[in-house]
Amino acid sequence: MYQSLGDIAPEAWDACACPEAADGGRPHDPFTTHRFLYALEQSGSVGPGTGWDPRYLAAEIDGMLIGVAPLYAKGHSQGEYIFDHNWAHAYERAGGRYYPKLQIAVPFTPATGRRLLCRPGFETTAFGALLQGAVQLGAENQLSSLHVTFCTEAEARAGAEIGLHHRITQQYHWKNRGYASFEEFLASLSSRKRKTLRKERRQAQDFGGRIHQLTGAAIRPEHWEAFWTFYQDTGARKWGSPYLTRAFFEIAHETLRDDILLVMAERDGAYVAGALNVIGREALFGRYWGCTEHHPCLHFEACYYQAIDFAIAHGLASVEAGAQGEHKLARGYMPTETHSLHWIADEGFSEAIANYLAAERRAVEEDIEVLTAYGPFRKAQPEEQE
Repeated sequence: MYQSLGDIAPEAWDACACPEAADGGRPHDPFTTHRFLYALEQSGSVGPGTGWDPRYLAAEIDGMLIGVAPLYAKGHSQGEYIFDHNWAHAYERAGGRYYPKLQIAVPFTPATGRRLLCRPGFETTAFGALLQGAVQLGAENQLSSLHVTFCTEAEARAGAEIGLHHRITQQYHWKNRGYASFEEFLASLSSRKRKTLRKERRQAQDFGGRIHQLTGAAIRPEHWEAFWTFYQDTGARKWGSPYLTRAFFEIAHETLRDDILLVMAERDGAYVAGALNVIGREALFGRYWGCTEHHPCLHFEACYYQAIDFAIAHGLASVEAGAQGEHKLARGYMPTETHSLHWIADEGFSEAIANYLAAERRAVEEDIEVLTAYGPFRKAQPEEQE
């Protein structure tokens, strides 16, 4: 176990986290790379005083790292997006101490990816060692629970086979069906939805300025300065205070620019709104939005439609637009299952959680079925001409 990623060589961590990027390409999951997680740590976004204390797990054979996991000791349930506040209240009302708990996760990041990061060829050995090691750490320290959030479905099913609780929740994702353009995507929608999206794009783009897509070297310090203002405003309204520090964005400028797409709205020489996305090998991940001026539909344009434009242009298979938000459905982002694993130390409480999750799973499955039926895509029957 390591308390700093500075003690693990980036190439050793990334050999487990993103072996597919060894050829110089993008990682599937940019959030579990050494550079992203270390930026959180170096910037003080995680660490002392944040409620996210790093306890990185590592499995080795003959001095070679075969598996790693971004493990944190948590003093609260904020910044997780798989909500267990009610569990904490119930546990403490019964006389228990829910915090600290253990969390294998990417802080502040509701994006699905591998959480038990195994070097190719060592998957079975490393997976078992990491998961069992995390449970053992919780048991030895008499902690209430361990949570593995936004893991893959395969990880969730493997964890359930050895006795952890498998939780299913949902998000809204846009899927690229091989579209050649945004217009081709619009053609797949019902006539009414197609007209609505076109109207929203016109309204947004009439805000009196220009919208820029920026990545890599095109991102300059002034863009981060403007985006920090946007991020502070949104963070203060949503969470009380921003999760990321200003230093994170300074480090991002040095080490993460190639992983980031900034969509910036500029009017009269000043940036008035922006959205931050992170670019994966097959997906674009929408993360943050903010503004200093409010314009009709500009949020939809910057966060959803520009993301679709970028995904189509770069051949990405999907756009993950973050947590919650049924308003995404009408804009082509469909309900999609997300997965997590949970170990609860107390047997009685564990049984109660199992019953709760069984009922929640049924409700989520029903919601996804109903919401999918209300999606914006054309049905089989012909439509009238627009």
